[in-house]
Amino acid sequence: MKYKIAVASTDGKVVNQHFGRAEVFYIVEADSMDTAFTYEESRKTVPVCKGQEHDETQLKAVAVMLEDCDYILVSRIGAGARAALDQNNIEAFELPGYIEDSIRKLLAYIEVRKLLIEI
Repeated sequence: MKYKIAVASTDGKVVNQHFGRAEVFYIVEADSMDTAFTYEESRKTVPVCKGQEHDETQLKAVAVMLEDCDYILVSRIGAGARAALDQNNIEAFELPGYIEDSIRKLLAYIEVRKLLIEI
């Protein structure tokens, strides 16, 4: 099955950005049947976190910008951002590391979870 995944990264190689501090999300399409993925585009955004504070309206705007994605990979994410994504049916995962490795971990998790639901 194919999934659209947004990745918070400073360089397009490593999942290394906190959701609220990300300036760009790299959008990839991944296929759980062969663990291959292709880069589709990058989406620039204004970071919504300023220190420990964030603007709820901006959080929701970023969630809407990513609403066509199934999953988001980040190094960290707070409860407010997670709630904004949940409202758009986007599941966030804290999986820092090389993008390729993080996507493989995510796809493996998705497949295991599907098996457990079937039981």
